[in-house]
Amino acid sequence: MEKQLKNTGRGQTSFLVFSASLRKGSLNTKLAKLAVKVIEKNGGTVDFADMAEFDCPTFNQDLEIDNYHPDGAEALRKKILANDAFIISSPEYNGSMPGYLKNVIDWTSRFRPQPFHQHHALLMSASPSMAGGNRGLWALRVPFEHLGTRVYPDMFSLATAHEAFKEDGTLKNETLAKRFEDNLIAFMNLVEASKHYPCIKKAWVEFLGEKPAKETERVE
Repeated sequence: MEKQLKNTGRGQTSFLVFSASLRKGSLNTKLAKLAVKVIEKNGGTVDFADMAEFDCPTFNQDLEIDNYHPDGAEALRKKILANDAFIISSPEYNGSMPGYLKNVIDWTSRFRPQPFHQHHALLMSASPSMAGGNRGLWALRVPFEHLGTRVYPDMFSLATAHEAFKEDGTLKNETLAKRFEDNLIAFMNLVEASKHYPCIKKAWVEFLGEKPAKETERVE
């Protein structure tokens, strides 16, 4: 009799999720919490964090005495390294990312080894505007990609977000809700494949014409 393999799901794939908004009642926090529900529903493990945990002083290299790193940067570094990927729902400020988010990225990037390198990330946004905060995500991609983060191509921006949520925190529009969940599942599949089937990563790099070699590795 043929032995059937037990489906263990994604219990060993973990995701750091946080909203890059500090205010209470944030639309981005609502979107981040919805992502938590979707991930857990589909077998992932979630480490949900608060942006306030990552608070840092304004970046200043003069403070870097005796290998100094702010507590907020240390907290973010530990959570990134403890999880397989991270998801950020970020507000858009004047067409870009929040200054305090860029600040903690700068501080955290000073650790060696640099923690963002080769980690997967998914970027999301929610805004009352018709663009849904999407311009801020394009700005946010730049430092992460520079640092070697594997930023997922399909970002998610929720337009008119102040009217988009039900009382239970789910999305009113069923088509949009399915698109949101499908995008998260696709990201989860990528992270799972990258973790458990590393040969796929090598084949993907070679397909792009970048032969894995010391000379062609990304410079931190």
